[in-house]
Order: sequence, then structure tokens, then C-alpha cells
Amino acid sequence: MRKNRMKGLLTTLILASLGLCAVDAHAQIYTYTDENGVTVFTDRKPDSNRYRVHNLGCYGTCRKGVDWQQTPLKTGAFDAEIRAASEIFGVDDALVRAIMHAESWFEPEAVSRSGAQGLMQLMPATQRRFGVRNPFDPLDNITAGVAYLAWLHEEFSGDLERVIAAYNAGENAVRRHDGIPPYPETREYVRRVNILYRRYGSS
Repeated sequence: MRKNRMKGLLTTLILASLGLCAVDAHAQIYTYTDENGVTVFTDRKPDSNRYRVHNLGCYGTCRKGVDWQQTPLKTGAFDAEIRAASEIFGVDDALVRAIMHAESWFEPEAVSRSGAQGLMQLMPATQRRFGVRNPFDPLDNITAGVAYLAWLHEEFSGDLERVIAAYNAGENAVRRHDGIPPYPETREYVRRVNILYRRYGSS
């Protein structure tokens, strides 16, 4: 038991140290399950062949100096998964693409410094809430992300600005501020998603 706690502490320290990297830094993180069933995160390639590689670094939300009016769109990426989820949950597929572009740059293995994972950058709590089994599986991740967007759309009576803000800052922050929270990151996020949404909608 003590061994498991020590490994858990080591995992936390590794992730915390990686979080101190510069915002434009990229790193590869290896994850595997050890003989005690503990999931281990490390920046060193394991001896075993049973591991996953994740890219940790800056994706859509932290990129600076991007001209969102001109950045190339990815209109065909994950088309089947996006269309299926959009039809099931009644969410505009252009909005899904805009969110995905802003969040992960369409990188299915993306892991943010805050722990958000996959194409739609789902936090662990959101994954549990929407029954995600594998956050790095495109269909699983997209389905849960679109389900969350549909829930937010209903929660905020279709107010798109609040829906987008809540996806970034959380629904409680939007409720607390009765609108887009006064966080520079969230305000910038809403701006860029709106730009991408218009562009994907007309592509």
C-alpha cells in the first residue's frame, strides 16, 4: 500500500514538474500500468512494450500569435465521428470542429498541462460524467465532448457565448458571473472559437 502511495506521489511530482515547462514547450509522456495495477506517467521510455505515448504541451488554447482568420481549417478530419455525434446530440458540426480546433488542433493524443485529454480536451471529471472509457479514442472523446456541448446548450438556453465560455471555464464560473467570466483566457477563447465557428460554418 505504501509503495502505491509513493508511486502516486511520484506521478504527481512528474506531472507538476512538466506543468512548469514554458507554454510553447512540447514533451512526450509515457503511460503504462505496473505490476500492482498502478498507472504510471513518466518522461522516460519504459522497458516494456506495453505503454502509450502522449504529447504534452501547447495546443490550441495556449498558442499565441495565431491569425485565427487565416489558420488552415481541417474540414475532413474525423468527419464520420463528428457527423455522427452532431446528429445524435443536435449540435452543429461546425461548432464541434471549432471547439476541437481551438482545444487540441485535432491532435487525438493531446494532453494539456492541466490534465485535459484528447481531441475535445476533456478533463477527468467530465470524462467520468459522460462515461468516457478511453479519452484518446477519437469516437469516445468526440461523443462525450459533443454530449457535453449539448448539455451546456440546454443549460444556458442556447446562448452560444455562454456555452463556449462554459466549455473553457466551466458552467459554474459562467453562472457565478452571469455571463462570460472576466478571465483573459476565456474571453480570448470565446473570440477564437467564434471566428473558427463562422469559418467552419461557411466552408
